[in-house]
Amino acid sequence: MSLPPVEVPSGAMRFNSDSQKLEYFDGAQWLQVSTKETLTGGPRGLFGGGYSPTLLNVVDYITINTQGNAVDFGDLTQARISQGGSTCSSSTRGVWGGGRNVPSPNFNIIDYVTISSTGNALSFGSLLGTRHDLTGFSSSTRGVWAGNSPGVGTYSNVIEYITISSTGNSISFGTLQEVKSIAMSCSSPTRGIIAGGYTGSAVNTIDYVTIASTGNGVDYGDLTQARFNGGGCSSPTRGVFASGNSSNVIDFITIATLGNAQDFGDLTSSGLNYISSCSSPTRGIFAGGGPTKVNTIGYITIATTGNSVYFGDLTTVKTQANACSNGHGGL
Repeated sequence: MSLPPVEVPSGAMRFNSDSQKLEYFDGAQWLQVSTKETLTGGPRGLFGGGYSPTLLNVVDYITINTQGNAVDFGDLTQARISQGGSTCSSSTRGVWGGGRNVPSPNFNIIDYVTISSTGNALSFGSLLGTRHDLTGFSSSTRGVWAGNSPGVGTYSNVIEYITISSTGNSISFGTLQEVKSIAMSCSSPTRGIIAGGYTGSAVNTIDYVTIASTGNGVDYGDLTQARFNGGGCSSPTRGVFASGNSSNVIDFITIATLGNAQDFGDLTSSGLNYISSCSSPTRGIFAGGGPTKVNTIGYITIATTGNSVYFGDLTTVKTQANACSNGHGGL
């Protein structure tokens, strides 16, 4: 004899192990309990460094939940580029790691800013080595960088991490499945995702790691196309990867499961290579890029599928800048 269905009372609480968030039942659906202070106007996205046609140290910012043009925030400690998304962030700090001059050298510097304010970046510490074309992701406490180019034509599988609320040098985390650079990345509060990249040619492989621990990357699945130098962003549950290799394709995954990416739509409002990406829990942002330098910003609604929509413009045309936010899916 089967038991009668259990009726969930309005106001019931639960912990969602997939999103790592506390939720309550409003009588019809489970809703996330908000425990964080929210900036007036919503989460901010920051875009730092880049190339246009000279090396840049400028940082722009936008309010992600609105539309409009970017505004000047301040400057990085060093003008530089990195084709991967070499940033990570908490709800308070944005952190840039590595990068390079044109044509050289590579840097090992780590900068940080307080996202809710404006002003110039401060020194945080150093990476394990000089590198560019690395990709970054984070939880609310830990920032992680994976894969990189130690020098021109060389690639690495190194993963390293920092504690964002402190300052200091990065620490070894583990290694990816393969040596590569210029990958795309995103995160949930528990998992970091590293997708695509360049090993001498484009790859479609996706790795994942558990951010709170250390260890090597594990196979997750594959992108719909092999590509590199695109952009990644996420809500707490869904990861999105856009562009790369002059393709306008956008893929998505459900972060808590394993499997291959699925088609999301097309990128129509920014460059196709070297783009900058960040997100709020609901919107993904893609800005700048190439192959010709542009200043356009596009956005998507992460929970749906479809093509990107025009958001506004950066303060200048540029490629190979790097973005972060205080509202991404890893928080």
